[in-house]
Amino acid sequence: MIEQIAELVKQFGQDTVVKNPDISNDVNNDVLAEATSTISGGMQNMLAGGGLQDIISMFTGAGNNQPGTKSGGVGGLLKNPMIMMMVGHFVSKLISKFNMSPDKANNVASTLIPNVVSDLVTRTKDTSPENDSFDLNDLIGSLSGGKTATSENSSGGFNFQNLITQFTGGGNNENANSGNDNTTDGGGFDLQDIISQVTKGAQAKQGEQSSGGGGLFDLIKGFISK
Repeated sequence: MIEQIAELVKQFGQDTVVKNPDISNDVNNDVLAEATSTISGGMQNMLAGGGLQDIISMFTGAGNNQPGTKSGGVGGLLKNPMIMMMVGHFVSKLISKFNMSPDKANNVASTLIPNVVSDLVTRTKDTSPENDSFDLNDLIGSLSGGKTATSENSSGGFNFQNLITQFTGGGNNENANSGNDNTTDGGGFDLQDIISQVTKGAQAKQGEQSSGGGGLFDLIKGFISK
């Protein structure tokens, strides 16, 4: 799923980064990789801090990114504390690593980050075949090292992607909120236990990335350079 985020960053970064005269062509890929790392790392930090519900809330609706209201969704995301932190982090990187002025860095970050996240959420909600690769189970699994009991990697696991269907496709919201019954393949899950699993998995993944050298950023650079 990180590769899908990288592809969206490359797509939206064509105008914001590649064609931007304030960014030297020889650092375009590094800037795009930094944006991808900011988004992926920001979500991973949120999961590692116990913020699974905040991630789920962003993907299950909360009024953002409904079909046909993409621009409104972007505006809403600019007010989301998690997105605000991502934008701020990316601004600081653009200033410190790429010598951009604060105003120009803020213009790039406040355009690129929310647009990518908005499209990521929209595509993950969409059930069209062309968006099959956008899956909340895959996203959470990749950021938590696959150690979480999702339906994709464990028999009868918790189905995060199904929560989107519950909220946007007329499913049972009460069950989606409780983390039981229709929100799982096997049923009977305790939401706090799921949050704990994801938190510990994300923390462990961060530890592995730190001890392994360049970690997430180096992985992302490989996606961007393709």
